[in-house]
Amino acid sequence: MEIITSKDNKKVKEARKLLTKKYRKNSYLIEGFHLLEEAVKAGSEILQVFVEEEKFDKLPSALRFDLRLQSLSENGQRNEVEMTEKLSVNMVSREVLKSLADSDSPQGIIAEVKKCEAEIDFSGSKYLVLENVQDPGNVGTMIRTADAAGFSGVILLGNTADIYSSKVMRSMQGSNFHLPVIQMEPGLLFGQLKKAGLSVLITTLSANSVSYQSVKARRFALVMGNEGAGVSEEAVNQADILVHIDMPGQAESLNVAVAAGILMFSL
Repeated sequence: MEIITSKDNKKVKEARKLLTKKYRKNSYLIEGFHLLEEAVKAGSEILQVFVEEEKFDKLPSALRFDLRLQSLSENGQRNEVEMTEKLSVNMVSREVLKSLADSDSPQGIIAEVKKCEAEIDFSGSKYLVLENVQDPGNVGTMIRTADAAGFSGVILLGNTADIYSSKVMRSMQGSNFHLPVIQMEPGLLFGQLKKAGLSVLITTLSANSVSYQSVKARRFALVMGNEGAGVSEEAVNQADILVHIDMPGQAESLNVAVAAGILMFSL
């Protein structure tokens, strides 16, 4: 297999565009063997793979869970050569791989994954809502925590960081393949939450808020707001319960991802 050594290669240039949000209309990039395995296990469509020559022998292992993408020989055994050709595997130099990566130390493999629009029917018991949370690390961490805490889905409002960005992808560590994450308009979301009988819990330090330890909601949507401005007035007006975390120390506030972690596991 020929090794791509030029960063100006057509395939490489087209894939590199996906590092920019405006080009991520139909697909996005993921880095590393762990995220690739999570994508494959979830049944996501892998459009193409870029892998360093010395990491090529790890590729079948990373894809061993996806029977759809594995060609079978006449005697029923897996044919790894046919499999990699079907996957549109591109062997690249380290410099080319780095040009496609957003991290400082890429693991040697990057894949292009087709977007698949998730759906949420609000029949579950616990949902996380992120409103205008702009830091990619915070967004990814909260989605990963929601996954760990057994939440049914995550809804993004307003200018929340794009989950298909490389930084959010790394922070989520594949949790977006485990639970649905969707973007919605506030009016539509709150209407559906009310219709589904879910209590809307808004995090705020207002005089009307109560300690999260006193909240006994059985089914709810927890709304976390912007790192600096908090939750919008529009969201506050939709609240069934305003909640806060008591802080006996002298810190003025908690990082939004830390606060979300405390609330999700406690509630």
